[in-house]
Amino acid sequence: MRQSQWLQQVGRLARNRAVWGMACASMAIMLMLPAVYGADDDDADDGPASKFQTKVETPLIGDYTTFAGLSPVVIEGVGLVVGLNGTGGDPAPSMYRTLLLEDMKKNKVENPNKLLADPNTALVVVRAYLPPLMAKGETIDVDVTLPESAQATSLAGGWLMRARLGEQTFVPGRGVLEGHVFASAVGPILVGAVAGGAKKDELALLKKGRVLGGGTVVRERELSIYLSNEFRSVRNSTRIAEAIGRRFHDYNKHGIKEPMATAKTDTKIVLKVHPRYKDNYPRYLQIIRHIAFRETAVAQRVRLQALARDLLIPEKAEKAALELEAIGPSAIPTLKTGLKAPTTECQFYAACALAYLDDDECIPVLAAAAKDEPAFRVFALAALSTIDDAEAQLKLRELMNEKSAETRYGAFRAMWVADKEEPFIRGIPLRNNQYYLHVLETTGEPMVHVTMHTRPEVVLFGARQEFATPLYVSAGSHVMVTAPPGSQKVSVARFEPGKPDQKREVSLHVAEVIEAAAELGANYPDIVQMLAEADRQHNFEGRMALDALPQAGRYYERPELDEGVPVAKRKSKKARVGKANYVPNLFPVGDTGADSGNTPTEDAGGGGQASVPSDTSANEGDKYLKGEKPSILKWFRSGGRATNKDNE
Repeated sequence: MRQSQWLQQVGRLARNRAVWGMACASMAIMLMLPAVYGADDDDADDGPASKFQTKVETPLIGDYTTFAGLSPVVIEGVGLVVGLNGTGGDPAPSMYRTLLLEDMKKNKVENPNKLLADPNTALVVVRAYLPPLMAKGETIDVDVTLPESAQATSLAGGWLMRARLGEQTFVPGRGVLEGHVFASAVGPILVGAVAGGAKKDELALLKKGRVLGGGTVVRERELSIYLSNEFRSVRNSTRIAEAIGRRFHDYNKHGIKEPMATAKTDTKIVLKVHPRYKDNYPRYLQIIRHIAFRETAVAQRVRLQALARDLLIPEKAEKAALELEAIGPSAIPTLKTGLKAPTTECQFYAACALAYLDDDECIPVLAAAAKDEPAFRVFALAALSTIDDAEAQLKLRELMNEKSAETRYGAFRAMWVADKEEPFIRGIPLRNNQYYLHVLETTGEPMVHVTMHTRPEVVLFGARQEFATPLYVSAGSHVMVTAPPGSQKVSVARFEPGKPDQKREVSLHVAEVIEAAAELGANYPDIVQMLAEADRQHNFEGRMALDALPQAGRYYERPELDEGVPVAKRKSKKARVGKANYVPNLFPVGDTGADSGNTPTEDAGGGGQASVPSDTSANEGDKYLKGEKPSILKWFRSGGRATNKDNE
């Protein structure tokens, strides 16, 4: 009897152990699930927050947020232009005149009405477009226009006195209401008919102009992230700010670590730009959108494996590269596998991400993309500018020897952004730092490049360029530049009524002539006029280029990966890279209006989504290389937009 009871007890114990083993196994599986799927013990009662848990497809910050403050803000004011050569006039009574008189009285200007009546002065409307993320002290272009009722006929040779620019709105019955002052503007005016001899259809160009980099920002704009209404809460707002802060932080002047995002309310997060992205804030915003909201280490490893596969697929490579860059340094090994991808497109996207993670293995790929593929060029140059490595500087220097005007100037701009004191590109300040002359020791065809936006500068590609004679041009109203046929000297003279004549005699070198004209008082618009006239008269050895900047929104011929078909017979399809207004901000866009500003859209990628509209023009001409020389006035007739078809 005892033996039977003992056997029954042993049976029950065995069954209990089996049940206990199954229970332990189940519990182990349940404990492992949060590690894979990203759940936390404190999330059980979060309500809407539970939707943020990292599943198989990791939810990203961009899935639940929107950005505010991306569109340029129009700021306006009224100013006074002086130094006109009798082309000004007394402005008619208007709200502009009233505003200017009030401003002049505040600044204790004596006899303001007498000053306005002077034929050498003119009242102008001053307008600028303030992009997002502009810091105090940075500069923007300023447009000046004569009112329709003005008696003045031309702004040529004029100088804009300091004017305040702010938000303004007209309210019926109350007049003009002013908001915050965001910038102040001052400087010489570059008018449309810079080449002189304006025809009847060009006379209107004399009544408007631009002060390049003439506006100085005095008040910063705030960039904010807002949570969607269904996910708004203090907890979620704080979590998103912390997620951004883990990926992006900087150190203040006291050496204290500071995150780039701060939660202000249950729906608002204020964002700062990380220094590495200060010259390409559109990409920075895209990386912010691709940061994981919440993700465990195990879940991230699983996602890295999936992204490694996507990085080798052309249609998925861009998004994969953005997500990997958003992960940070731990994604560098995965991105390096993309450098060995079978297609140029995949290599390019991986290289761009590596550049912003400060890994120098991407340099050869980026340099090749900038040189050979126009669709990738603008993003490749921007990425090269972020790499603090001698090899990157060397590659940019080599790109300045290429045939393409935009490749050469784009490489110069990228090197200047990376290190303004680099001896190879360091410029000569002229007229008390009003504008700069850069003389580069490059090979290839000589080229003179002038800018019509942002930074007034002349870049000479080819240090020993000389003017061809005969040379008869003017630099403004008072400076004449002449050289008779066969002469080895150029006479630069200033003639002004009531003042003694001044004269310099220099060699035929373009750089020396520009410096001599500056010494005699020629400002940047005067220098542009002189160079434009010389170009029209074929006095240059090579060519002249205007705002030869690489563009976004071009099309890349994406080859199909059909292993069974020879490479020469494989078909290709067009893939758009970026959007026309989605340009890294180190390359100023030609039109800074509010409707076409440098503003990234919600669905744009770091290089843009590969969507192909019905218009598939690739904008890949190079008229200069075919011997054609478009008129400099084409830029002005187009309303101030650069003609990059002539520069690619």
